Amino acid sequence: MDDYRDRISRLPDDFLLQILSRLPTKDVVAMSLLSKRWRFLWTLVPKLNFDLRLHDNTCPRFTMFVDRSLLLHKAPSLESLRVKIGSMCHNADVDVGIWIRIAVDRGVRELDISYCPAEEPVRLPKCLFACTTLVVLKLENMSLVDASSYVCFKSLKTLHLLDVKYFDDHSLPHLLSSCSVLEDLVVQRCPGDNVKIVSVNAMCLKTLTLHKSSQAFEGDDDGFVIAAPKLKRLDIEDYWGGFCYIENMPEVVEANVDVIYKNTERILGSLTSVKRLALCLMTSDAAYPAGTVFSQLVHLELCTCAPRWWDLLTRVIEDSPKLRVLKLRQKHIRRTFSPSATWKQPVSLPKGLFLETFKWELYEGTQKQKEVAKFILKHATRLKKVMISPKPSSSLLEKHEMLKELSSAPRGSSTCKLLFD
Repeated sequence: MDDYRDRISRLPDDFLLQILSRLPTKDVVAMSLLSKRWRFLWTLVPKLNFDLRLHDNTCPRFTMFVDRSLLLHKAPSLESLRVKIGSMCHNADVDVGIWIRIAVDRGVRELDISYCPAEEPVRLPKCLFACTTLVVLKLENMSLVDASSYVCFKSLKTLHLLDVKYFDDHSLPHLLSSCSVLEDLVVQRCPGDNVKIVSVNAMCLKTLTLHKSSQAFEGDDDGFVIAAPKLKRLDIEDYWGGFCYIENMPEVVEANVDVIYKNTERILGSLTSVKRLALCLMTSDAAYPAGTVFSQLVHLELCTCAPRWWDLLTRVIEDSPKLRVLKLRQKHIRRTFSPSATWKQPVSLPKGLFLETFKWELYEGTQKQKEVAKFILKHATRLKKVMISPKPSSSLLEKHEMLKELSSAPRGSSTCKLLFD
């Protein structure tokens, strides 16, 4: 053990500091007992990571530890400060305010503060909004109600706002207007956030994630408005209705659209450049404007929980000439639909169906599912691999019948391999 410890101690300080930066600060301080050389090395670690759960959820002891660690910190700069606290911290407003002020004074580049979502949001000090050194800012259950009218995040590239409370609809646009180089934005809404319409106008944005909390929202007049012409990736999930209006985004290559809107034409109509697309929609007729062609779409993942999901599949197959990978999966509890509804098979395949990989998870072998599976097996002339994974609740006999029926179905590709999980 002594030899092993000595070998570690002989490593250069810079290398040791890189290792220690990856550990919770509580463990880093504990390692100072390994040798005299390590006794004060922890004070030079540029990244500090505090988690109340690692302190037996004992808040007084935790806050004293954070206070002491920040006061003794001697690194030339504070690259990162991460703090995760819970409902046991009754003076969270005061404690978090002090820690943020210290971090701002030290020129912090990454700040990640998370507070228990069940509690009243923590109010942030105004000095945070004039921190020009911040590159990454992640907040959970924080309040921006007191945000200063002057905001300057000229270096900020990543901004994550989870369950944040705003002053009004103008708070987020005002905040984003100060982020001239922002590339990654995550907004997770929650009831009582004082916002009806989330407006995102960011010219340099490359990745955008918009989620609504799993808790219910009232009415359908709240939603999202997006203007991000340089966007590459879009992830939007909204299970409580509303709307989403998107201006043309010609550079999007990957998108996940999981919503229950009655009309998604303004969303999908702006995603014609997408190469990878995941969909879970309530509508097929109003999914996207007639005449839309997904000319670059190669990989499609479609959720089978919605009524008449097969009609949406038909449309996308007909409008995606380069589609090579298709994955079907029931992501959510199935919504009610008529078992007597018929499936209108694709009739407009001018260049054929050139799928190479077809995967179906949680397959049940219903009549509609068998029709879809057999159609793809028959018409996909370049199909190489088909992977069928039945629902875990399926009996051995049911699985055998599924395999038997699909194995005997006509295949358009002589090289197609059917794999059954």
